[in-house]
Amino acid sequence: MSKTPLFLLFFTLLHGFSPSSSEPYLGVNYGELADNLPPPASTAHLLQSTVFSNLRLYNADPAVISAFSGTGISLLLGVSNSDIPSLAGDPSAAAAWVSTNLLPFLPSTSISAVSVGNEVLNSGDSSLSSLLLPAMQNLHAAIAAAPSAASVKVSTVHSMAVLSQSDPPSAGAFHSDLAATLQPILQFLRDNNSPFMINPYPYFAYRSDPRPETLTFCLFQPGPARYDPGSGIPYTNMFDAQVDAIRAALRAAGFAGQEVVVAETGWPYKGDDNEVGASVENARAYNGNLVAHLRAMTEPVATYIFAMYDEDLKPGPTSERSFGLFRPDLTPTYDAGLLNSGSGLGGSSSPVAPGETSKPEEVCVTGTGGTCSRPAVEYLPSAAVERFVYIFGISLLFGFASVFGVELMVMIA
Repeated sequence: MSKTPLFLLFFTLLHGFSPSSSEPYLGVNYGELADNLPPPASTAHLLQSTVFSNLRLYNADPAVISAFSGTGISLLLGVSNSDIPSLAGDPSAAAAWVSTNLLPFLPSTSISAVSVGNEVLNSGDSSLSSLLLPAMQNLHAAIAAAPSAASVKVSTVHSMAVLSQSDPPSAGAFHSDLAATLQPILQFLRDNNSPFMINPYPYFAYRSDPRPETLTFCLFQPGPARYDPGSGIPYTNMFDAQVDAIRAALRAAGFAGQEVVVAETGWPYKGDDNEVGASVENARAYNGNLVAHLRAMTEPVATYIFAMYDEDLKPGPTSERSFGLFRPDLTPTYDAGLLNSGSGLGGSSSPVAPGETSKPEEVCVTGTGGTCSRPAVEYLPSAAVERFVYIFGISLLFGFASVFGVELMVMIA
């Protein structure tokens, strides 16, 4: 049996205590409805200094895809809703899409999946909904026919409005009027080992129920647990409750165990006067504590945070243009601990006191973005805790070596 010098063993053990540079289950959304975005190459360089390993695009911009060549960042490409009819009606259109948007970039750029449309089933266009599955099928067939792209998954992204019930989470159920459309889509995902993608936003749940206890629940802030009477599970944050409501709906539809991916979630740092809860303090707390929470999970759900930058050309209220984690000059909008240590801008993801802006006009409507509950919360691990564990591990190893002294300097098995 080969021998390993102690100093190599030491650094192997030390590596086990080291914080990872990026997390395989963490991603970020990259929208381009803006006129002030930095060059894609700058964004690619910035992402390599963050905790994110994945990037979701809403299209297949060749300049962006090329910029991520060789970076190790995995891309989730998007097909716009307007392209669904052509892909559904003509297999050659799907083959052309693959030839143009996938094959030229593989394998130098990592591309994990393609999302056909965004929140199509709740778009209000029933004809588009009926074309969604044929578009997915044609695109999947075109990808499967290209050996270099065969590992790329095909899915679509849904809003929380696909649920008719989400509270308690164990009672989660899809709208019955979506069953005829959704059921074959779910079968397609299962047959092709593709994930069910969902956009849960605790922010919108809080806007519908703007009480202090709801805000702390949404922000992963301290408090007592709320028990689901159906499952007995104690829920301590809205994010978990929303994701589990989706899992319950999948189980009720006959697709227990289906992989769930959070394709969007986030919190705006600014809003109009009537947009309660949109503040820098709350955005920092939500995103920082979300990352800490995912790190603490045994099996974290793959999650994309919305969004990389503000999109100043988006219509609607101010909050729609105020989700950006970074400014166009590549500096953080606020410190949520999303940059790796050593990148020059560290950060803590420890909880902060929630803040409020104003009272909303909305009322709670089940199935429109969250649960309508009076939940409770827990204290989650912070980046400070992670740093303590790291330093403690180093100290422990040095102490171990000093106790045994020179005897440990021999070659060990």
